[in-house]
Formats: sequence, structure tokens, C-alpha cells
Amino acid sequence: MNFLRIASALLLWPLPAAVPGIGSATFLEGSLRLLRGTSVLQGAEGLRIRQGDIFETSDKGFVQLEFTGGTVVALGPSSRFYILRQGEGHLAGKAGSQIAGEFVLLGGWLKAESNGGAGAYRYDSPLLSATVGNGTVVIHAYEGGSDVFVESGSATIGEVSPDGNSRQPASAKSGQFFSRRTGKGAASVARPNPAFLDAMPSAFRDTLPSRLAHFAGKAVEPRTEHQVAYAEVQSWLTMPASWRRGLVDRFTPRLKDSEFRKQLEAHLAAHPEWDAILHPEKHPPENAAPAPAPGS
Repeated sequence: MNFLRIASALLLWPLPAAVPGIGSATFLEGSLRLLRGTSVLQGAEGLRIRQGDIFETSDKGFVQLEFTGGTVVALGPSSRFYILRQGEGHLAGKAGSQIAGEFVLLGGWLKAESNGGAGAYRYDSPLLSATVGNGTVVIHAYEGGSDVFVESGSATIGEVSPDGNSRQPASAKSGQFFSRRTGKGAASVARPNPAFLDAMPSAFRDTLPSRLAHFAGKAVEPRTEHQVAYAEVQSWLTMPASWRRGLVDRFTPRLKDSEFRKQLEAHLAAHPEWDAILHPEKHPPENAAPAPAPGS
């Protein structure tokens, strides 16, 4: 990735203006795959972000997503990101704090900057979550581990349970670094370790200037490539259960494809909620009338 090109391009754009909807993808380096509904689309600068969008960057990719409340989220190379909830104002944490949005980083790198104007956002990874109202965090999710660096401001860091819920939240301040490995509890230190800093995408080393104003009044439509294959959504269908609510309804239309159905059957143990759709005869409605007794 050409970091100088990214930095110079971001700095040239004016302050943000209002853009209808959730937000926009305002900078793209490399290729970007977008899963929307049951389709695979080719991501592009200026595309409008929607609830439920799944973004997957290429191995040298970088994308900046900006939300109308002022939050900026950047994704580094080989990153997978899901807009689980946005603008629904659900409660989270022991104190029942209001959450303006909840996002999932299934793998890769994420940097999020929030100014507190739109409420707190929660960023889930397979092992750690970070809730940020006014501050900046960098998250790395990888096989067997998750790391969170509170670059500025404050955040609440929690361990993520196997079902995807955040637990044991702890307040964190600027500079703190949290790390967790599979099967172990979270550990925190006063500063990030050298390995994390060395691996962090170079574009994450500075602030993320807004480019939202450049796309005000513009609607860039991403190009549809094809309907999703099972292999393209398998990791999302098998992520923690609380994150995949709604995916059965979303992808049920793909059952018209025999190969998609076949693969669902083959991996049913990993996503058992599909059994009722694939085999409705095994799951009669709870209020269904009982079958008449023999000879009645």
C-alpha cells in the first residue's frame, strides 16, 4: 500500500458535510468485496453504507468508512467487517449504556475514531470487544487471538464469550493495550508491544481525516458480481451465535441453489439454526393442532 498517497489524498479534502443514510466508503486502496443481501458486489469509493453490509478487503487493501454521526472506521489488509447494528440504540454493559452501533471485526485490522457526538460504538472481535464514545482504538483479530490498543481517549474493554456476548468489562484509558488468546483471560499493559506496532498498517499511524464532504449528494452504486456461494459466507454463518441472528432470513433465498443447500446440509452442525428451514417437518409450529389419534 502506498501510504504517502493515502495520507496526501485524505488531507486534501474539506471538512465533512451531511450525507443522507448511514454513511459512505470515502477512501479505497486495493479491491473491496461487499456482501449485501444475497449478492457479492465490487466495492467502490462513494458507495453508501447500509445496515447488514459485510466488507472484505484484499490482502493489500485499505478502506475508510465514515458514518454520519462522525465516527470513522478504517480497515486494513485482509480484513472482514460486518455492520451488525447501526442506529438502533440498544443497551450494553453492566450499566446498560446506550450503544449507537455495533460492528464485528471477524479478522484483520480496524481503526476507529469517535468524537462522542453520536453516542458510543461497540467493536466486537472473536475474543475482545471495545466500546468507544470519545476516543480512538486499534483492533487486530487473528487466528487464536485479539488485541486492542486504546490510542486516545477512553474505552471499555470486555472479553467476548463463545456466543459473542461481551463480559467482564473494564475501563481503559489512553495508551493501554489489551491482548487475549484462545482459552485464556485478557491481559493488559500500559503500552502496546513492539510486535503489534510493527505489524500495524502504516496508514493507522496517523489520524483519519474525513472525506465525507466530497461524497455529499453523490450516490455511487457498487457493481453486482454474482449471488453468494456458500464458501463466501461460511465464516459469517458460523461466527458466534449472537452475531448471526437474522442471517437465516437473509440467506434463505439462496436455498433455490442446490449447491448452496447441499453445503448447508453438510455443515449443519456448525449452524444448527438452519435445521428448521431445511427440515420443517421436524419442527412443527408450537401452536399447531395435534394430529388426530388413530381411529378417531
